Order: sequence, then C-alpha cells, then structure tokens
Amino acid sequence: MADETVTETENTAATEEQATTPAPAVSEAKPTPTPASMPKPHAPSPAAFAKKTPAKQHTAAPTTTSTAYTDADVKASEAFGRVDDNGAVFVKEGEGEREVGQFPDVSKEEALALYARRFLDLKAKLDLFAGRLSSANIKAREIDESLKLLGEETNEPAVVGDIAALKAQFEELKAAGEAKKTELAEARKAAIAKAVAERTAIVEKAEALAASLGDNTNWRSTADKFRTLFDEWQNHQRTTTRIDKPEAEALWKRFSAARTTFNQARRKWAQARDNERNHAKEVKEAIIAEANELKDSTAWGETSRKFNDLMDRWKKAGRAGRTEDDELWTKFREAADTFFNARQADRDQMNTAEKENLAKKEELLVKAEALVPVKTDDEAKKARQELAKIQEEWDQIGYVPREDMRRIENRLDAVDKQIKSVEDAAWKQSDPEADARKSSFEEQLNAQLAELDAKIAAETDEKKKAKLEAEKATKEQWLNAIK
Repeated sequence: MADETVTETENTAATEEQATTPAPAVSEAKPTPTPASMPKPHAPSPAAFAKKTPAKQHTAAPTTTSTAYTDADVKASEAFGRVDDNGAVFVKEGEGEREVGQFPDVSKEEALALYARRFLDLKAKLDLFAGRLSSANIKAREIDESLKLLGEETNEPAVVGDIAALKAQFEELKAAGEAKKTELAEARKAAIAKAVAERTAIVEKAEALAASLGDNTNWRSTADKFRTLFDEWQNHQRTTTRIDKPEAEALWKRFSAARTTFNQARRKWAQARDNERNHAKEVKEAIIAEANELKDSTAWGETSRKFNDLMDRWKKAGRAGRTEDDELWTKFREAADTFFNARQADRDQMNTAEKENLAKKEELLVKAEALVPVKTDDEAKKARQELAKIQEEWDQIGYVPREDMRRIENRLDAVDKQIKSVEDAAWKQSDPEADARKSSFEEQLNAQLAELDAKIAAETDEKKKAKLEAEKATKEQWLNAIK
C-alpha cells in the first residue's frame, strides 16, 4: 500500500538518525501504531505529510524519531487538537483550527496521540538545533540550511500541539542563528587578522635575512633558517584559518622573493668560492712544483729562505677545498720534509764536528792562558810569538757550536790584551819622539808657571788673582803628571 511504503521510509530515516541524535527522556507512553495499522491515504493524510519531510535529513538539521514522551508532554500537546467522528485530525491555530490529517479505523485517542507525538518530534528538532547553536564548530552555512529546513517544517506542520509556541520558538532560533552567524563572522575576521599577522611575521623574518646578506654571511646557517621559516609557513597554512586568496598570494610573493634573493646570492657566493678555490689550487700546484725542484738542494741557507718564501705564498693562496687542500698540503710537506730532513742530517753531522773543534780549541786556550801574566818587554815578545802559533792553529781547526763561539773567542782575546798592554807600555818608554814631545811640553809648562807667578804677584784685584791662582794649580798638575 502506498501509505505503508511511505511510512516505512519515514521510520527507516528516523532510525538512521537515532545513532547521532540524543533521545529525549523515556517514560511510559502509548505505543506508536505499526505500518499495518496506518490509515489508508486521504487528503490530507499522514503519508502526504510524511512526503514533506525528506527521508534523509541534512546533518545540520537532524530529525528525531517518534520516541516515547511523558504522558504529560503528550497530553499537553493533545489539548491543542481534536479528532472528529470520521477520523479527521484538527489542530487549534489562532482563533480557528486547521485539519492536519485523517487516521480512521483507530480510536480518537490513538489518532490524536500520533499527531501530538509528531508535534513533540518537531519541537525536539528545534530544541536540538538550539543546542547545536551553542556548539563551537557550527558553521554559518549549517545555520542557514537548518533554519531553511526547520522553517519549511514549521510553516504549516501536520501536527497537534502549541503551534504558536512552536513558531515563536522558531523565530527565536532565527534570531539566535543570525546572532551566531554575526559572532562567527567576527571570530573569523579576528582569526584571519591573527593568521595574516602571524604569516606576515614569517615573511618579515625572511626579508630581514635576505637584507642581511653580505661577505660575513654564514650561508649554511642562513639556509637552515630559511628552511625552518618555510616549514613554519607550510604548517601555518595547514593549521590556521584560511587567509583570503589575494592577501595570501601577496604574502607568498614577498616570502618567495626573499628566498629567491637568498638563493641567488648563495649561488653567486658559491661560484665565487669555486673560482677562488680553483685559483688557490693552481697557485699551490705551482708552489709544489717549485718545492720539488728545491728539495734536493744542499745550499742550506739560500734554499731555507726560498722554502720560507714558498710557505708565505702558500698561506696567501687561500683554500682549495678541504679534501684537495689536504692532498696538496701532503705533497708540499713531502718536498719540504725531504729538504729539511737532509739539512737537519747535515746539521747533526756538523754539530758533531763542531763539538770536536770546540774540544781542540779549549785545549789551545789552556796553552794560551798559561802565557800570561807577563811583566817585561822580553816576556811579552816571547808570549806574542807563542800566541801567534796558537792563533794560527786555532784558525785551522774550524767552526765550533754557535753558543760557545763568543765564550772561547773572549778568552783568547783576553790573553792577547794582557800581552799587548805590556807591549804598549814598553813602546811608550822607548819611543824617542814621545820623550822629545814630553820634554818640550814640560818646558812650556814651566815657562807658563813662571809667567803666572809674576801676574799673581802684580795683581791687586782679588777675583782676578784667584782666577790666576786656579790656572796655576791646573798647570802644576799637568807638570806633575808628565814627570
């Protein structure tokens, strides 16, 4: 039967929604009529009313099933309706009444109770939507769709109950829905502003990094910072409020421009670094070639200076890359070590010979120091002859260790000076020209003293006389010194 089929569809839809819709409190109530007992279609019939309600409701406006209500709720709704002798059901609406359906072949109480429960079902939808409006995750579209469906259902509902209160409740829900949409719009506006500010902060950090690039930039560290900012950007897109497309694109353009600036600068730096490394490699390879030419030289002093120059050039050449630098340095050190090891071996051999020479010269020093002191000219002449032999042998021995050279040379010089002092004294005594010069000077002093005596005797001015006496005293000292 057509009315039975429609009723089964309605009951099936209601059963599907019970899983997500909380049921009202359960109490004793009369059982709902089964499909077999449903009335045949009349105009308007329950089946026709059922057609107004879709079998599958939108989740924003969930439906309820004809769940049992308290007797008090049912009786309160029944008070707004009646059933005539033909099974037609009427509801009081305003000053009049309106037929809402027919339900023959059942008692008036059962028919009236059915339409009263349908009123309670519709009211439960409104109550459920009122609770939904307080939810934090409700959307504006859901509010509009729910209000549209509920408006259709409450326009001329085929139910028995307080229709005026039902419509008044719906009007309150409409006002609450508009208020909720305004609240959601303001919240979204604030969330968008917050998201824009947060994403702008990411952009500004990227732009600051791009603006700080220079010769002292740590490119690896800066690349890590840009990578972190990009991760923050992606995470922000996934987890925050969606930003309006024009503003999001403008911010991304700025962020992308900063990254492009960094990437271009890093590529330029990398190219310059590669050029510097290639140049450094060429310079160091040339230095290695020169070192290999010098490594077998035995011109120790000159070659040592050349190797020092090569080392200075090596330091100024710059770096050729860690791996290549290590390989090049190994080759250079091999050439340098070849030379310096040979020089050290020669020095070791030389040191042995110098120590032997030192021992020989110290033996000669013992002989030389035994020649002094001398007192007479004859002793000085003999000592000079022996010292000349020692000096000749000294010169033939060769080098001694550098740290001992001055010490032994000073000791030999001391012997020479002692002998020379006696020789000089003897020479002065035997020099006829010196005697002549001494005699002439003595005569001049005696003449000057005689002249001063005469001036002193004739002088009456005490100051001038004192000055003449001082001059006389000085000349007398000279005279005593040469006698």
